[in-house]
Amino acid sequence: MPNTSPSTPSSTPPFAAHTTAQNSRRVAFATVIGTTIEWYDFFIYGTAAGLVFTQLFFAPAGPQIGLLLSFATVGISFVFRPLGAFLAGHFGDRIGRRAMLVITLVMMGGATAVIGLLPTYEDAGVLAPILLLVLRILQGISAGGEWGGAVLMAVEHAPAHRRGRAGAFPQIGVPLGMLLASGVTALMTGVIAPGQAFLDWGWRIPFLLSTVLIGVGYVVRRAVDESPVFAEMAAKKQRTKAPIVELFRRHWLLIVLAAFVFAGNNAAGYMTTGGFITNYATDPEGEVALERTPVLLAITGAAALWTLTTFLSGIMADRFGRKRTYLIGYASLILTVIPMFALVNTGRIWPLFLGLALFTVGLGLAYGPQSAWYAEIFPASVRFSGVAISYALGAILGGAFAPMIATTLVQATGSIYTVAGYLLVMFALAVVACALLRDRTGIDLGVDNQAEQERGATVFSQAGSSADLAAHVR
Repeated sequence: MPNTSPSTPSSTPPFAAHTTAQNSRRVAFATVIGTTIEWYDFFIYGTAAGLVFTQLFFAPAGPQIGLLLSFATVGISFVFRPLGAFLAGHFGDRIGRRAMLVITLVMMGGATAVIGLLPTYEDAGVLAPILLLVLRILQGISAGGEWGGAVLMAVEHAPAHRRGRAGAFPQIGVPLGMLLASGVTALMTGVIAPGQAFLDWGWRIPFLLSTVLIGVGYVVRRAVDESPVFAEMAAKKQRTKAPIVELFRRHWLLIVLAAFVFAGNNAAGYMTTGGFITNYATDPEGEVALERTPVLLAITGAAALWTLTTFLSGIMADRFGRKRTYLIGYASLILTVIPMFALVNTGRIWPLFLGLALFTVGLGLAYGPQSAWYAEIFPASVRFSGVAISYALGAILGGAFAPMIATTLVQATGSIYTVAGYLLVMFALAVVACALLRDRTGIDLGVDNQAEQERGATVFSQAGSSADLAAHVR
C-alpha cells in the first residue's frame, strides 16, 4: 500500500480501528501524566545541581570545580540512558510497551525520593557524592527506557491522521516536568524555605514529593490498554527474538540520523531551561546576579510556553508533515539563540524571561513531532528498540554534558556567547540530519506492513515507488 502525504493521510489501519475514542483519551492522559512525573524527577535534579549541590556534595573541590562536578553528575546519567534504552527496547519489543512504562516510572521515582534522604558531604564525607552519583545513574537508566514506551503507546493507539497530535502528549510531559520542577523549587526558595533554610533542608522536599507522584502515575499507567501494534505482534507470534541485534544490523544509519535530529534540541533544552541558566543567572559573583526565586519563576513561565508550542507542533506535524515542522523549529532556534543570551545578560528579570520565552518557541516546534516521526521511520518488529536507542544516543550527543560544556566555555572565555556558538553547531548538525531523513507521515504502522516500513526512511535508501518518493521527500 503506497504512503500518502500529510494533506491526504491514509485511512486508519485495521489494528487501530478497535481503539475507541475513550481509550485514546485515556492513553493520552496516561502518557502525559507519566512523562510529566518522570521528567519532574529528572529536572528537579538538574535544578538542584545548579543551585545547591556544589555546596552540599562537592564543597571541598571549591566553587568552580565543585560546580563542574555537580554538572558532571547531570551528564553522567545520560551515559547510562542507552543501557535503559537497550533494556526497555528489548523487553518492550518482547513483552510489551505497558509493562516497561510502569517499571521505568517506579525506578525513576524511587531513585528521586532516596536522593531527598541522602546525607551531605559534611555528614558522610565522600560516601555522599558516591551515593548521589549511583542514584543519578538509576535515573538515567529509567529515563532511557521511559520515553520510547510512552511515545509508542500514544502513536500506535492513534489513527494515522492524528499521530502527530497524539505523539505530542508524551512530548509535553517534558516541559510540564520542567514547569513543575522549577515551580516547586521557586515555592521552596521564595515562600517555604527561603535563604539558608533551602540549603539546610528545603532542597529535600521537591525530591521527597516524588513519592506522591509515583502513586498517581502508577495507577494511571496500569489502567491503559497495551499498544494495538504489540498486541497484534503477540497474537501473530511475530516478535523478534533479538530486536537490538536486528536493529543495528539493518538500521544503524537510521539510528545515527535520528539521534542527531534530537541532539540539537536536547542541547538547547538542557542548557537553557535546565541547570546552566539557573546557575549563571543567580551566581552572586557573576554578571547577572539575580535572585533565585524570580529566575525560577521566569523559567517556569518559559516552560509553560514550551508546553504550548510543543502541543501546537504536534498539530502542525499532522497538517504540514514532521520534517517541515522540525525545520521550522530549528530555524527559530538559530534565529533566537544569540538574542536570548543577550537578554539574559541584561541582568533584569523581564528581559531574561523574554529571551527564554522566545527561545522555547523553537524548542517546542523542534520537539513535538518527534514521537510520530520516530515511530514512522522504524519497522514494527524493532520499533521500541529503535525509538528508545535513538532518543538515548541523541540525549548523549546533545544534552549529556551541555551544562558542563557551557560552564567550561564561560569560565575559559568570560563570554556567554561562546555557548551560543556551541549551540549553533549542534543546530546545524541537526538540520543536516533532518534533511537526510524522509517524512513518512501516514505510513501503516501495522505488523503486516513490515516490508514497506523496512525501506525508504533515509534519502540513501530506495523508497517503495516513485510515488512514495514524491510523497515523502520534502
